Amino acid sequence: MQLFEFFLQTYGILGISLTLAALLLLVVQVVIYVHYGCLVSYKNNRRKAVREAEPAISIVVPMFSEDYGFVEERLPLMLKQEYREFEVVLIYVGQNSDFHEELTRLRQNYPHLVVTRIHLDPRRPISRKMALNIGIKAAHYECMLFSSTEAMPRTSRWLALMASGFARGQVVLGYAAVEQTKGLQNLWMRTDRMMQSAEWLSRAANGKPYRGILHTFGFTKTLYFSKKINGFNCLGMNIGEDDLFVQEVARRNNTSLILSPKATVDQKSWGGLAWWMHQETYYGAAARFYPRSVRWMRFWEPCSRVLFFALLLAMAILLPLPLQLAAVGLLLVRYLIVLLEVRRIARRLGEKKMLRLYFLYDLFSPLWVLLRSLLMMRKDERVWR
Repeated sequence: MQLFEFFLQTYGILGISLTLAALLLLVVQVVIYVHYGCLVSYKNNRRKAVREAEPAISIVVPMFSEDYGFVEERLPLMLKQEYREFEVVLIYVGQNSDFHEELTRLRQNYPHLVVTRIHLDPRRPISRKMALNIGIKAAHYECMLFSSTEAMPRTSRWLALMASGFARGQVVLGYAAVEQTKGLQNLWMRTDRMMQSAEWLSRAANGKPYRGILHTFGFTKTLYFSKKINGFNCLGMNIGEDDLFVQEVARRNNTSLILSPKATVDQKSWGGLAWWMHQETYYGAAARFYPRSVRWMRFWEPCSRVLFFALLLAMAILLPLPLQLAAVGLLLVRYLIVLLEVRRIARRLGEKKMLRLYFLYDLFSPLWVLLRSLLMMRKDERVWR
């Protein structure tokens, strides 16, 4: 009591209030980042096995354009995976018969490639969910992994590691990074992907899965066709197979996380921040249907960060030197904890050179989140059918 009275007399009610508020927000930030870091210690083998360790796998990939880059560069990475028994089911949605024949001829070198075609009628657009549904029906195996034409497995062990998740679950979630290229924009996109993924992966590691990522996730055919589920939900949207559907089927006791640098896939980068914002606003339209606790956390983390920085700035301007030094100390403590956790997360997910400019991302990403939220307030006609 005497100590409190001393501080009150020395620094006044303003100094005490700002300091206590900054301490509270520091605790909030530490709790959030330590929560993110729990995915580092996650071990899927702690759960009970439900099937053999190496089940036969169907990799299902929808294809909506004549993408020769995918056929020549990325598809072979999937076809040459080191695994006992698997197939790649490619669903071509288009009108180019010559391209379809070229895909079919690939079976001469890769007999485990299955090519299915959906004729594209401009009057009746085909969604990714519809193409995946055809691919699921064409798949020969119970355990299915889903990917995209933008995905590039980093190693030939990607399939084996992801398949191991089916030994202990019906839903398998993995991590997809953004392709590493030169430039600050690319570093921003890579950091943004990693930190967003840390949020939903950490919730899954704590038994509360609510989404995956369309470039590398999977589930069983039995689960998809079960009477309770009976296929994809939210059919009025062109998105949602990796999050809204996962929310419906993923549970604490049936979901496996595969977190390893060798199990990471890279998403092809097609541009800079404009392209990235286009991706964010399109796929982010499903976020309004996320659980309330998820939406609250996605809002509160950047807000608490901004408030923390604002309070430290106010302390540096308005308060005496001892409390100014305390503000600097609080800032250093936060960054020490944050950078340690981010470094651990990056190593677990196979990300490199992420700490070089993390200070910039940490400072300015709340503005990015605000811009994205403003853009998502308008109805996106690309999303709705």
